[in-house]
Amino acid sequence: MHLIDESRASFVSGSLNTDFPLQNLPYGVFSTSSTGRRIGVAIGDFVLDIAALQATEFAVEAPAHLFAQTTLNALAGEGRGTWTRIRRQLADLLEQGSSFSGSAAANICLVPRASITLHLPFDIGGFTDFYCSEHHASRCSRIIRGSAGGLPPQWQHLPIAYNGRASSVVVSGTPLRRPHGQSLTRDGSSVRWGPTQALDFELELGAFVGPGSALGKPVPLALAGEQIFGYVLLNDWSARDIQRFESAPLGPFQGKAFGTSISAWVVTPDALNYFRSPVEQPAVASYLTFDHGGSATNFDISLSVSLQPKGGTRSIVAKTSPTFMSWSFEQLIAHHTIGGCNLRTGDLIGSGTLSGPKPEQRACLLEMTFDGTQPLLLADGVHRAYLEDFDSVTFTGAGTTKSGQRIGFGSLEGLVLPSFQTEHQ
Repeated sequence: MHLIDESRASFVSGSLNTDFPLQNLPYGVFSTSSTGRRIGVAIGDFVLDIAALQATEFAVEAPAHLFAQTTLNALAGEGRGTWTRIRRQLADLLEQGSSFSGSAAANICLVPRASITLHLPFDIGGFTDFYCSEHHASRCSRIIRGSAGGLPPQWQHLPIAYNGRASSVVVSGTPLRRPHGQSLTRDGSSVRWGPTQALDFELELGAFVGPGSALGKPVPLALAGEQIFGYVLLNDWSARDIQRFESAPLGPFQGKAFGTSISAWVVTPDALNYFRSPVEQPAVASYLTFDHGGSATNFDISLSVSLQPKGGTRSIVAKTSPTFMSWSFEQLIAHHTIGGCNLRTGDLIGSGTLSGPKPEQRACLLEMTFDGTQPLLLADGVHRAYLEDFDSVTFTGAGTTKSGQRIGFGSLEGLVLPSFQTEHQ
């Protein structure tokens, strides 16, 4: 079920020409020059300050403590009934012709987005990154292992994942330093220590956990969707040379732990469910099988990556979609908990790199450049094998409704800073 009525419009400026029309209303955490961190929803060129709203006659019906917070954790812990009820109230307030429009309260509570600073929306306790695109997995395996490459034997049976570092998840706009680590030289003859020479991005979608689950109690697939508070764009930065050297037998560590970036606005399922699209799957285990003939679904929305060297022109280098996931987020949650692992409010779940079958749908440089051996041609005649210092990477993502409304995430931006070693030479 989705809650989008395309006939409705907002009185707020820019709401028809941005990623944030009345039909979206994503949550975020922001501050201004005169306020601390606050919870708000994006609408057009503005953000609705819900904490300020709760002090007016237009306050939404919700537990008093939910919006007196500096993160979304308390709200996410309430569950879908509360989320949907609040979203409907906010949409009614922001609709064209409402009593809120033109009121003194609206002038106070609507803050220009150009004047705010955005912050990490959640206190993130755990981060699990999956490996859900068959195109990405099979292509990477061939690049790294040559003719011996192929999908892991478990691929058709379960979603593969590793536990990442929640402590290094940062919000869009936060620069990240080139990490150090150990890796093999290109000819494989020796081990080197130093800054990565193969820094990469990975275009993913992330989901934030809402209520959470009890230790030892798996979440049934039929209820897994109730655990998802909302979605963000996710860049799981990767040091490919470090990752390759360390990964066997336990998987990535330093090659991934230095940073993961997420977009600031959390788009709710009530907005994205409009774009649900079925996923074709083989027969899978019963705990991953939908009842009554149902099927796995993902979102038919457009995602893109652009890359800009320092002082150079920005180039779009990939366009892809979550439809290339072989598993749904509901299945990821069911699998995550089937052994008894609990989920906590604010946990982050990544889709893995969302690559498709076509060259322009390759969502990381490892695939685009065949591990740096076939450099990518950018605007101005610039080439990139992997990311260089002061390169800027931007992700965008949005779905478009039948009437042309864009339901989007804004942008996810990251800048590569030199390593500490390089900076202090």
